[in-house]
Amino acid sequence: MTGRRGFARLARLISVLLLTQVAACSRPGGSDEVVVYTSVDQVFSEPVLRSCEERFRLSVRTVFDTEETKSTGVLNRLIAEASSPQADVFWSGDPVRPFLLITRGLVEPYVSPKAGSIPEAFRAEDGSWTGVAARARVLLINRELMSGAERPTSIQDLADPRWRGQAAIANPLFGTTTMHIAALAAQWGDDGARDFLERLRENEVRIVSSNGEVKRLVASGKVAFGLTDTDDAHIALSEGSPVEVVYPDQGGLGTLIMPTSVVLMAGAPNPAAGRRMVDCLLSAETERQLAATAAHMPLRDDVEAPEAMSAVSSIRPMVVDYAEIARSMKRIQPWLRDWVGL
Repeated sequence: MTGRRGFARLARLISVLLLTQVAACSRPGGSDEVVVYTSVDQVFSEPVLRSCEERFRLSVRTVFDTEETKSTGVLNRLIAEASSPQADVFWSGDPVRPFLLITRGLVEPYVSPKAGSIPEAFRAEDGSWTGVAARARVLLINRELMSGAERPTSIQDLADPRWRGQAAIANPLFGTTTMHIAALAAQWGDDGARDFLERLRENEVRIVSSNGEVKRLVASGKVAFGLTDTDDAHIALSEGSPVEVVYPDQGGLGTLIMPTSVVLMAGAPNPAAGRRMVDCLLSAETERQLAATAAHMPLRDDVEAPEAMSAVSSIRPMVVDYAEIARSMKRIQPWLRDWVGL
């Protein structure tokens, strides 16, 4: 009797194991593991990815970019791995660099069911890229140094002789400042963007290492105002610095909006898990999390913007074609290097 019971238990156990194995094999992609490459700052992206693990039952392996590589390290790695893709998803800190992958045929279009409430201006119709959780390029002003009625309201004010030597920008060879100059080149032509930079030089605008350094100079009163990103501006506000944020050119050109962007990689080793990860990154919950921890502005109207930041829907945006900005970034590199002196 004992032998028969033991045999029956063993048979049931084998049956359960076989059913489990069949279920795993029948799952599209065959695995819950997903590999994410990201240029979003690790301090902000890692908690989001851990949340996706829990909410979407994924096992996430991540390759993060570093401050030293300035959003290009993982991008170059994705290009280098084109013949044997290792990543399932690329989560970019800006909406431009994914186009370097798209033009090489390295992206698999995927229209996520989570993308329907994201404004059309921030996603591709074919699902080749989708934006989520944005930053904006803003003027950060020291209230104590600019207490009068006259205050900068445009990026053109950086070149205004009234404020000679009182402003700062980050090095235009790197980061979001490169993207901003490329956007201006797309709008004004290369000659117009180059003339703008020359006027900044003539007006003794300080060129510093990063947007964070611009924030530090403005907050400490070393300069009266500067051009930076909303996440750096938010840090200054949260530290109690005597600053305020101006969204520039609201009567004309508009403010440059820079959503993070998500793409599914072509030839991904775990395509089904990759699509689930894209769904998670594009969810309203991710926007809430990034608003709370990274001062990113939600693209959705029904997700509350960070304290002291405006909602994207309340800002006059710079009308841009992110694909054109990507082409512009590549084209202007030689004369940007000359302008910086490299």
